Amino acid sequence: MGREARCACRWGDARGQVTALLETTEVIVRGEVRAHIRRTSLRDVTVRGDTLAFVAEGKSVELELGAKAAASWAAALSKPLPSLARKLGISPETRLYVSRKFDDEGLLAACAEGASTGASIAKADVAIVLADEGAGIASWLKSTRSTRNVPPVWIVYAKGRSSPFGETAVRDAMRAAGFMDTKVASVSQTLTALRFVKRASPLLP
Repeated sequence: MGREARCACRWGDARGQVTALLETTEVIVRGEVRAHIRRTSLRDVTVRGDTLAFVAEGKSVELELGAKAAASWAAALSKPLPSLARKLGISPETRLYVSRKFDDEGLLAACAEGASTGASIAKADVAIVLADEGAGIASWLKSTRSTRNVPPVWIVYAKGRSSPFGETAVRDAMRAAGFMDTKVASVSQTLTALRFVKRASPLLP
């Protein structure tokens, strides 16, 4: 979603100038007031003149965005969040290649919405690969060396700076092998994913 605004904020008893961000799953404020809340926790979203107002975990929140922006943010917040399957591009017709078994319930449910999870790499529409501290990526890259039609692949890895194999490592490994990242998706509170496609030709030096 990625909306951002500089505005006055009241978050419970705290007041100040902030940068407010409306992300796909969260509302975040940074500055003289610092807070973040998952969209699913928001209640009573309304527009009062120039102000977007809502209740977050029992606290009244007001963001003075201006009338137009407040109405736009309220409209965005009223829309249901996209399902994980939709974010990953999985439909009832999607043939999935899944690198190995995993136990994340949300990801399992998303994959279950596809036509199958046992497609070969050559016949898959989308691939799901767990990073596994680099081992999963290495195995994926090895298996695609002789495959002409490589499907878009979601590399799933642990969130956070303490992750043993995080975003930077995933990007470096995949880009070095000729893949380009095109999208990011939050999988759960502990997992996120980057979507990659195989480049048509090697990068020029």
